Amino acid sequence: MAQAVGNNAEKKLIRIDVSSDTVCPWCFVGKRNLDKAVASSKDQYDFEIRWHPYFLNLSLPKEGICKKSYYDHRFGTKRFEQMFAQMKEIFKGFGLEYNISGLTGNTMDSHRLIYFAGQHGLDKQHNLVDELCVGYFTQGKYIGDREFLVECARKVGVEGAAEFLEDPNNGLKEVNEEVEEYSSRITGVPYYLINGKLRLSGGQPPLVFLQAFQTAASGGA
Repeated sequence: MAQAVGNNAEKKLIRIDVSSDTVCPWCFVGKRNLDKAVASSKDQYDFEIRWHPYFLNLSLPKEGICKKSYYDHRFGTKRFEQMFAQMKEIFKGFGLEYNISGLTGNTMDSHRLIYFAGQHGLDKQHNLVDELCVGYFTQGKYIGDREFLVECARKVGVEGAAEFLEDPNNGLKEVNEEVEEYSSRITGVPYYLINGKLRLSGGQPPLVFLQAFQTAASGGA
């Protein structure tokens, strides 16, 4: 099922495969900008958007660690403060407050859930990614917290999430296969593959996506 953006048979179909990690703020920035581009061009194109896993740090513990301490240690205090200030301004532009409180950690369960949501419809998968990011980046929610994950699934109409996540093997094979197919040859996220040919990376502004849609629709790469 394509994301619901119109059913005009004459429209060009734009397929977008997005590689991202749920703890990457630039991935959320890119998503919100992509959403703006899609909304402003839904009369021209139909869209099929699929989300694929990427792991910024697969070695992080499932129980989570202090987000602020982790980034302070990883980037150094000065660079971390600069990044935090930049993100606060960017999120303010979305009407959101960037929040560095809470825990960060292993994102495998969130990617298993995103895969599961995709089995219920790409629109629900797309909306789930937004719920996860809003909770993690603005509300101090922990991306590995089972209750948070299940609540996000409930909000977007995905049933059976608790039962699915209960077995750690559910979706594991599929997530690993998607990492191999879509993310194993890239070095950072967000990363976009448009109509299987055109490639973009980073939290691009809406105009860049709009230009990419035009190129893809004309058969360019």
